[in-house]
Amino acid sequence: MNEVYHIPALLDETINGLNIKPDGIYVDVTFGGGGHSREILSKLNEKGKLIAFDQDEDAYVNRLNDSRFIFVKSNFKYLKNFLKYHGIEKVDGILGDLGVSFHHFDQADRGFSFRFDGELDMRMNKQSAFTAATILNTYEESRLADVFYLYGELRNSRKIASRVCAVRSETPIVKVNQFLEILQPFFFREKEKKDIARVFQALRIEVNNEMETLRLLLKQSLEVLNPQGRLVVLTYHSLEDRLVKNFMKTGNFEGNLEKDFYGNPLTDLRVINNKAMIAGEEEVIRNPRSRSAKLRIAEKK
Repeated sequence: MNEVYHIPALLDETINGLNIKPDGIYVDVTFGGGGHSREILSKLNEKGKLIAFDQDEDAYVNRLNDSRFIFVKSNFKYLKNFLKYHGIEKVDGILGDLGVSFHHFDQADRGFSFRFDGELDMRMNKQSAFTAATILNTYEESRLADVFYLYGELRNSRKIASRVCAVRSETPIVKVNQFLEILQPFFFREKEKKDIARVFQALRIEVNNEMETLRLLLKQSLEVLNPQGRLVVLTYHSLEDRLVKNFMKTGNFEGNLEKDFYGNPLTDLRVINNKAMIAGEEEVIRNPRSRSAKLRIAEKK
């Protein structure tokens, strides 16, 4: 394949946010098509090093042939373990682009998009047996409703879950178009695509355990970053952005800032941009997926 199938959002701002030292060690935890990794390598000298994580087989095919580059075919929740395996204790920067690429949305057999009929899959790791169809056909009604409410922020989550359970009692729900028929009565036409996208988002997050994986990454970042090391994260929906924002500002996911006796904040990170960076009009035209991107940057104290 060997192509950049994922056009990075806010590429210049993201790379600048890493504040790259030519002889530093950096981690790209979401390699994808290699767009960010190529830019990082272009800033490194012969002593620099880049470690990239991705559990997706398509990303593995795109890995780079460079002596300074190490590809880890695994989920980034194992960040600390694999760094240790490769003899690395500390790094100078960590980059995470949490968006799903157009490449994945354009593959009907991956089941990420409702534009095509295909299997209800949504796995980033194809070795896993746990798919969107597994959730729809096995979760209890209350648990299914929680998934739609918590990860899709859908107010009619209980009604949708009830309907899914009624249909699956007659026949298994395995195809995208079959699921769309179930959803059709619940959404008004003018907001239909946006709301259905939120349903699919909820399933994708649950299939890939995205929120817990993000929490694990953020916690480990504090352990492996050098002082003045940068944590740079691109988010695409409010749930993950809230986690990143709270963690960078307060050191916890609830956003509760603790202070010492003198009123100084007890945090391990210094926020570089208090307000998330977003794409301008020109970039949105050039790269539509950047429309929902938010870039947050913090530095290890």
